[in-house]
Amino acid sequence: MDIQNFYRGTEFYAQDYLGARPAEKGVVFRTFAPAADGITLLLDGREVPMQRVQDGNFWEAQVPDAQVGDHYEYRIWHAGSYVDHADPYAFASELRPNHRSIVCDLTYQWGDAAWMGARKADANQADRPMNIYEMHLGSWRNRAGEAQTDDPSDWYSYEELAQPLAEYLKETGYNYVEFMPLCEYPFDGSWGYQPTGFFSPTSRYGTPQQLMHLVDTLHQAGIGVILDVVPVHFATDPWGLANYDGTPLFEYPNEAVGVSEWGSHNFMYSRGESCSFMQSSVNFWLGCYHFDAVRMDAISRIIYWQGDESRGINNENVQFIRRLNFGVKSLNPGTFTVAEDSTDFDGTTRAVEQGGLGFDYKWDMGWMHDTLSYFQTDPYFRSGNYHKLSFSMMYFHNERYLLPLSHDEVVHGKATIAQKMWGDHDKKFPQARSLYMYMMVHPGKKLNFMGSEVAQLREWDEKREQDWFMRKFPQHDAFYHYCRDLNHLYLEHPALWQEDYEEHGFEWLDVASTERCSYAIERRSAADGTGSGAAAGSGAGSGDTAAGERIVCVLNLSGATQEDYEVTVPAATKAEVLLDSDWEEYSGTTPKGDEKIELDPATHVLTCTLPPFASVLLRVE
Repeated sequence: MDIQNFYRGTEFYAQDYLGARPAEKGVVFRTFAPAADGITLLLDGREVPMQRVQDGNFWEAQVPDAQVGDHYEYRIWHAGSYVDHADPYAFASELRPNHRSIVCDLTYQWGDAAWMGARKADANQADRPMNIYEMHLGSWRNRAGEAQTDDPSDWYSYEELAQPLAEYLKETGYNYVEFMPLCEYPFDGSWGYQPTGFFSPTSRYGTPQQLMHLVDTLHQAGIGVILDVVPVHFATDPWGLANYDGTPLFEYPNEAVGVSEWGSHNFMYSRGESCSFMQSSVNFWLGCYHFDAVRMDAISRIIYWQGDESRGINNENVQFIRRLNFGVKSLNPGTFTVAEDSTDFDGTTRAVEQGGLGFDYKWDMGWMHDTLSYFQTDPYFRSGNYHKLSFSMMYFHNERYLLPLSHDEVVHGKATIAQKMWGDHDKKFPQARSLYMYMMVHPGKKLNFMGSEVAQLREWDEKREQDWFMRKFPQHDAFYHYCRDLNHLYLEHPALWQEDYEEHGFEWLDVASTERCSYAIERRSAADGTGSGAAAGSGAGSGDTAAGERIVCVLNLSGATQEDYEVTVPAATKAEVLLDSDWEEYSGTTPKGDEKIELDPATHVLTCTLPPFASVLLRVE
């Protein structure tokens, strides 16, 4: 670590100097606490005085007989009193409710060289499929099954989950998984969004090496791994980062901007030391643990003071996030960053060199809200809300968007995705099938929260595993098979992802059938198969058969059968049904092969008869 870079806020390897570092003889402990009057290392019952080193703002103790596995914390004195703190740079922690840090060796024999080599060689994800399965590790599966539990013995370890998870994701058609925050945190109900250990994977599910094994296993199965991180704020627990050296070291001293809406402390990124801390943390997860990406929570609170646009842009924070994005991706080629940002700030996914924030993707919260609102609306009123489904394409090319149906949409009385669908129980399933088909044909990478693939009807609860028993019921099992087949079709067909961020990759064939509540969409792949931008400037558009693979989706989102619905598909002479959401095998009403769909090769008019809430996916030539 370069100490001047640490102060400037340009350091990305602070953990290589600070924390507990196993040495040739024993362990060296170091911490940064400029306002401390004195610090004592509490090491498994022993008290070891620490000494000022470097410029006097750093403290150090060398303990020859300390070893990996020892538990420790720092007793930090200031103004005549002390508080015992966990190490901000600790690599491992005790299981909650305990909180001491653990001396850790991060040695691990990786087996994902092929994945890492390919990642480094090809840094562009925009022209690749990305179907993300968002999950909370402790409630995906656990030993308690359907019962509520917060007993650590009921959680599977990172290592135990590795193979079953890899197999499930491959079977179900997801090629990325996103873990909700795994940085150590004290309160189960925060889901990790109020962390305390920014270099320490939560001990709830095991050791650092077990987490490495999980990532390694997923990579060897061909699955990318995204980690949710929290750069905005941290938990207020007194043994954590709060008032670390007796003063607000990481946070703002003024509560008006120093306390978030969740009651946590906001990081103060006008201090270089805080910048270096978070930059090093994100770089650590991408480098040491081989995560492929980070999704950063609550970026609106980074951009604007307290997330309030009327209070103006927080310029120090904006400079910090630009430096973080540029730095971690330069140091870890092939990785990417994702912003959970609900604002219309210009340039969230624009390159730093071009004045943007430097994220690769931004969650499209507007698409999510409009889409779910539409499907919650009585079909009688959908004509008046028809353009809720088309509005997203008015702004889509402003940023590189990712379409999220995340954990936030299935908690706190919001109902699950399937529950949100208008109508009684039996009407929800066909609408949910069409919702997911619409999502898959809409440009942008995809994210779905666990349980949605079985049409779970109980809101997510971190104390219970997902309702896998629902697959014993035919409708839910059929829904799972529909989602699985749709996911695999998405992965297999370049037209659905290769040109996500190019205008010629998407076209509304019909966005005017207001009374029918019907829509038709065409997606195209690049002509030469080389990916995003391959056909840029070629003039590819309606009827340009040089545009590569062509896929058409027709959606009937009314509650009535649409007889002889017609739409022109320019230059198309043949149509092949890839997937019909109303097939009997998905608990629909249409026998496979009996779809009422015809394409006139002379007029290029596609004629369909679609049952209520049914949608169809076609490959056309």
